[in-house]
Amino acid sequence: MNTQTLFEMQKALDGHIESQHNLEQEDLFDRKVLALLVEIGELANETRCFKFWSVKPSSAKDVILEEFVDGVHFILSLGIECGYEDLESVTQNKNAEIDINNQFLAIYESVQKFRNSRSKDDYLHLFENYMELALLLGMNDDQIEQAYIKKNEVNYDRQRKGY
Repeated sequence: MNTQTLFEMQKALDGHIESQHNLEQEDLFDRKVLALLVEIGELANETRCFKFWSVKPSSAKDVILEEFVDGVHFILSLGIECGYEDLESVTQNKNAEIDINNQFLAIYESVQKFRNSRSKDDYLHLFENYMELALLLGMNDDQIEQAYIKKNEVNYDRQRKGY
């Protein structure tokens, strides 16, 4: 996925939010990490992939896609926070050995590893792991980019309305 446009949009949104809430001088890294972990959990909850005790089906694909791009927002924001917005693309490499449950667990591990190191390699690994989840969920780059753009507009609208 080509990330340049998404990074630019996220940087503008982050700047707007930080300005609106007087957070320009705040270190928001750990709060963004926690927000990402919460969003990943919300996504897992919508897929219901781990709910072996339930027969209720997963949420509609559009709901899952929207939850997925919430995570993309925070992954991009963390990359900006660390100066990695020069990353031009992220690849989706489907690992045939991994199911959705294990992919979620791998993503949680990647988030923690990146949180501890803040290295570009660990950031890229996190982003790639997240994009591999997209493949497992049946999402392609175009769907993700369009959903990101749509959600970005929603996020601006929420800020205007005092969310």
